[in-house]
Amino acid sequence: MFFLNLYQSALLLLGKADFFLLPCPFKYLFGIDCPGCGFQRSVLALLQGDFSLSFKLYPPTVPLLICFFAAACTWLLKLNQNALALKVMYFVTGFFIFFNYIYKMLFQHIH
Repeated sequence: MFFLNLYQSALLLLGKADFFLLPCPFKYLFGIDCPGCGFQRSVLALLQGDFSLSFKLYPPTVPLLICFFAAACTWLLKLNQNALALKVMYFVTGFFIFFNYIYKMLFQHIH
């Protein structure tokens, strides 16, 4: 019973979480999206289980979360932070973010 109540509370909290999203200072100052605009809403959609909406809002979310997780594990476990696999993963994710931003600036996107 406790876990059911905990689960229901978590779903209720996720439903209201968009109230706590941070505004983008780049968009506020310049009037255009930054390369990370949409990440918070995308993570929220991912936590709610809506993968397709998450991808539509910000496609690099999953690779970026994997990079964050890999970097945290590497740092916590004191592994080789100069490993080629990590560098390649960071480069590919950065490449994905860059091309997503170019696409977002050139074509229509959800907002």
